[in-house]
Amino acid sequence: MIESVLITSGPTIEPIDPVRFLSNHSSGKTGYYIAEVAKKRGIQKIIYITGPSNYVPENVDVIKVKTALEMREQVLKYYKGIDLVIMAAAVSDYTSAKIYPEKIKKSKDSMTLNLIKNPDILYELGERKKKQILVGFAAETENIFENGQNKFKKKNLDLLVLNEISESNRAFDVNENQVYFLNGKGIKANKTMDKSEIAEILWDEIFSIRKK
Repeated sequence: MIESVLITSGPTIEPIDPVRFLSNHSSGKTGYYIAEVAKKRGIQKIIYITGPSNYVPENVDVIKVKTALEMREQVLKYYKGIDLVIMAAAVSDYTSAKIYPEKIKKSKDSMTLNLIKNPDILYELGERKKKQILVGFAAETENIFENGQNKFKKKNLDLLVLNEISESNRAFDVNENQVYFLNGKGIKANKTMDKSEIAEILWDEIFSIRKK
């Protein structure tokens, strides 16, 4: 029985200077709808960890973060006691090696920004997984099924929601999306639909995993 869920949502932002940062196009809509469906289906404890986003559900435990390191800290804080984790956030893979204390002035025609890799939160959760159901998200532009299967295995997931990013399916910051579900038995294609509908069928898939 699933009584508690931890949902991550939205982007993370990695500061460069007091004005600029690295981020991505995630709006947080999908995570928002996942939390709304969780409430509707009677999940008693919902922890919602979100990067900067206008989509924040009410009547759940909301934790707001900015950077990938802040998100990692909060996820690991609650992970042990949770039944289900849905990592819907688009966590920045890299961060600036240096945060400049003052705004970088436009003085040259080019500049080099040194980036370092952020911790892989989903991989860490897979390593620590015991009783939890672990659901990950992936956005791919090429070799989507091969890359998706590799991520599913490497990160010890129970379910992977795979987005193919293309001109016809932007996925980020839009109302509709087309996703695939990857589990240990294969790949399930879903039609293009509203993100609120995706949240509904995702919960159906999660409950079917629990029944098995």
